[in-house]
Amino acid sequence: MIVIDALEASNWDRELLEELRAGGVTAVHITLVFWEDARATLDNIGHWHRLFENHGDIIMPVRSAADIEEAKRVGKTGIIFGFQNCSPIEDDLALVQVFHELGVRIMQLTYNNQSLIGAGCYEKVDAGISRFGRQVIAEMNRVGMLIDMSHSAELTSLQAIEISERPITITHANPLSFHKGIRNKSDDLLKALAESGGMLGFSTYPFHIGGTDTTLDAFCGMIVDTVEKLGIDRVGIGTDMCRKLTSGYLDWMRSGRWSKEIDSGEAKSAGGGWPDWPAWFQTTADFPNITQGLLDKGFSQADTARIMGGNWLEFFRDGFAPR
Repeated sequence: MIVIDALEASNWDRELLEELRAGGVTAVHITLVFWEDARATLDNIGHWHRLFENHGDIIMPVRSAADIEEAKRVGKTGIIFGFQNCSPIEDDLALVQVFHELGVRIMQLTYNNQSLIGAGCYEKVDAGISRFGRQVIAEMNRVGMLIDMSHSAELTSLQAIEISERPITITHANPLSFHKGIRNKSDDLLKALAESGGMLGFSTYPFHIGGTDTTLDAFCGMIVDTVEKLGIDRVGIGTDMCRKLTSGYLDWMRSGRWSKEIDSGEAKSAGGGWPDWPAWFQTTADFPNITQGLLDKGFSQADTARIMGGNWLEFFRDGFAPR
């Protein structure tokens, strides 16, 4: 079975890469960017090149679905480059293709805040996709870079679905009907996503599932309910797992340089700290627990394999290819 995690935001080292292997993860979409500009993003790409050099026995870069299949064949974990913000392209449309050629395959149009493209989910005013945003969407469609609306506001997300000529994704969020978290998505948005051929990745992040005490049975029950609404082909896993975050890394993730004060977002309800993960998903080595949870809920082996990675593989097969 191919297992794909459609978003993680960890501070990677050998131990964490080994955890991916222990969990049977075939490929993972890693976070290259939160607030970085183009130059800082190049540094981050260079850092990953060193990780590939030093840990090439267990990881490899992914630029296509065929690379994921090759990772499975050789027993490595494939690394998919992605941005959680559009900040690296600055105001230069040409940088979409530049970063695609450097291996970036997924980009969020916003990260919580207003961007040059659209509104983030924390903004009080959602003005939708900008003029620049329409051009960026067209260019991402052309080169084969997936549009991710995980941290975007409702109208901005709906307009992205309408404007894009290719299916888009929400790699790491849950239905608002399951838990009323700021980052979770309405039934109307998820319906539009599915009807356009897009995909949702279910998040295990505590603030997206209702807290640390949420059970595996409840999490998998959410998946059952969502599959009934959206269809078995339109869902996967995108844990939003964050491991080994130093205080500096965490502050950068939350506030970049745009605020003098640390904006804890959803974590304000927990005193601004980092939440404990549920007992059934402490690390990525726990991926088999989700697989078993789906089987226990009555999913067939084939449908479980689709949710755990097969759907993402086929979605990436088309989405990573240029037009």
